[in-house]
Amino acid sequence: VQLQASGGGSVQPGGSLRLSCAASGSIFSFNVMGWYRQAPGKQREWVAQIGTGGIYYGDSVKGRFTISGDIAKNTVNLQMNSLKAEDTAVYYCFGSDGKMYWGQGTLVTVSS
Repeated sequence: VQLQASGGGSVQPGGSLRLSCAASGSIFSFNVMGWYRQAPGKQREWVAQIGTGGIYYGDSVKGRFTISGDIAKNTVNLQMNSLKAEDTAVYYCFGSDGKMYWGQGTLVTVSS
C-alpha cells in the first residue's frame, strides 16, 4: 500500500493551500484517513481525520482547516486557510484499516 501526498508549498501568512492524498495498492478500504504534521524540532502532531467515526480536528487548526475525502476510494484532502507561521511543517497523510499506513510527507512553509 502506498499513500501519495501532494499540494505542499510556500505561502504568506493568511494564505491558503490544499493538500491531497491518494492511496494505491492492495487495500480494500481504510476506516479512517487524515493528516499529521511535524514542525522542525517538534514531535509529530495530529491535525485532522475523516472516517466512519466522523470528522475531527486538532485544536490548533479548528476553524481554519477543512478535511474532506472519499474513504471508499481512499482519498483525502486538507484545505488550509488563514495559514500562520506556526503551521509550517511537513504534513503526512495516513490511512488505517487497523494498521497505519503513511505517506511520504509534503512540506508546507508559511512565511512572509
